[in-house]
Amino acid sequence: MPRQITAFSNPLVKQVRGLREKKNRRREGLFIAEGLRILTEALEAGFVPEILFYWEHGGHPLLDQLIAATEAAGGDVIETSSDILHKLSGKDNPQTVLGVYRALDLTLDRLDRSAADLWIVAQSLRDPGNLGTILRTGDAVGAGGLILVDDCVDPFSVEAVRATMGALFTQRIAAAPWDQFVAWLRAGEGELIGTSLKAEHDYQAPRYRKPAFILVGNEAQGLPPEYEAECDVLVKMPMLGKADSLNAAVATAVMAYEVINQWRRQP
Repeated sequence: MPRQITAFSNPLVKQVRGLREKKNRRREGLFIAEGLRILTEALEAGFVPEILFYWEHGGHPLLDQLIAATEAAGGDVIETSSDILHKLSGKDNPQTVLGVYRALDLTLDRLDRSAADLWIVAQSLRDPGNLGTILRTGDAVGAGGLILVDDCVDPFSVEAVRATMGALFTQRIAAAPWDQFVAWLRAGEGELIGTSLKAEHDYQAPRYRKPAFILVGNEAQGLPPEYEAECDVLVKMPMLGKADSLNAAVATAVMAYEVINQWRRQP
């Protein structure tokens, strides 16, 4: 049965609130996800929270499922107040449910490249909103997942998890330094597709092969020259107005749909 916590001084409240900081997430191997939609998508993908906070039950069947699944897995279910949830999430208008999850394994070697024809690779991505949009794009195009290269934004930050809108749980995700990623990529099949304003070829000109790995660079700097040199295909998107580049997440989406639309048109 759920237990009640209404005191801000409760040790569990303090522990979960601390997960808003990266050092605490790393030390404890836990992260926070908020909202009935995100937690339901996580449950459908096989992820059950270790701790579930909620308020204003209202007999919602999806919340009933979350409570039952958490209790069945031996997790802790806690009825609390909106003020406590505000303290945990940092949002002025908190969601009515919040889950604490075990951090996902980001080891590159656990990825099975044969599981999908398309993968997305992000190098030194810094914005949690971009990370969320890229993960949602990957889900939309049926990509296998996202590989974070070098020093990227923490995918388990409250802001990043919120931005993924559940795609963190439906997409595989891994992280590795560039050299390790290249060694892993070249150990099997895979075409590395980079985007650069310095490229000579239009993004619609090549015929992309499977499996394809779309590589997007840092929001401000783009891809380093040595990373561009490693790409099997380097392309650019035409900029017909005054803007000199696209947002990293938008460019990723344009490339991903170009690749899969080519494959869809093939007999």
